[in-house]
Amino acid sequence: MDNHSLFDLSGRVALVTGGSKGLGKAMARGFSQAGADVVISSRHEEELRQALVEILEGTDRRGISLVADLARRADAQRLAQTAQERMGRVDILVNNAGTNIPASIDAVRDEDWDRLIELNLSACMVLTRALVPSMKERRWGRVIHISSILGLGSKTARNAYSATKSALIGMTQASALDLGPYGITVNCIAPGPFLTDLPARILSEAEKETFARRTALGRWGNPSELVGPALLLASEAGSYITGSTLVVDGGVMANTL
Repeated sequence: MDNHSLFDLSGRVALVTGGSKGLGKAMARGFSQAGADVVISSRHEEELRQALVEILEGTDRRGISLVADLARRADAQRLAQTAQERMGRVDILVNNAGTNIPASIDAVRDEDWDRLIELNLSACMVLTRALVPSMKERRWGRVIHISSILGLGSKTARNAYSATKSALIGMTQASALDLGPYGITVNCIAPGPFLTDLPARILSEAEKETFARRTALGRWGNPSELVGPALLLASEAGSYITGSTLVVDGGVMANTL
């Protein structure tokens, strides 16, 4: 197998949640350019339509966009079912959708805690559980959870978010053991500071500058810089990688002193 074919996704179908913008959109675009048909989901129909056009531009791939609020388990189940019905199969699942509602432990509201647990964690379980049976039949599949470096360490006022992202890493390891005998790999990506709408919404300018200084590269990442790691884990190039968490953070976690 030559180097190009190692990353070739021709004949595969990828489902990327939170695919209308940011990291999800970049990964879906990378998959389509590598030959995969794609399904993207988010809560916002118009954003999805426009994103799908941009994701498929210049390729001959198929794609659909599906509206889903993944904080609702019924929506997650429906998304998995509809994606399989309309595309025939899902070979690659990227659980990317998520959010953060900052609060210290003594100020976390029950409704915010519950929403983060449902969206950042439970939706990943529901989608994986729904799609794995057909992957097992084909004896091939890729599950990629998007965690965070805040699942490996944390900072103030990130209690619920860090809890969900840490739990994703644990679920990755456990389900990799469950699914390995069926040719299915399960891995995590733990991004560091990337220039997406989420940090833009919740971080002050001072916090953004602090994060940039903490990276070894001295800057925030661009969403396109997550495409390579995602392609590795989604393709034959990563066929012997499972149960792992790939840190893509510009060197933040190396800066421990």
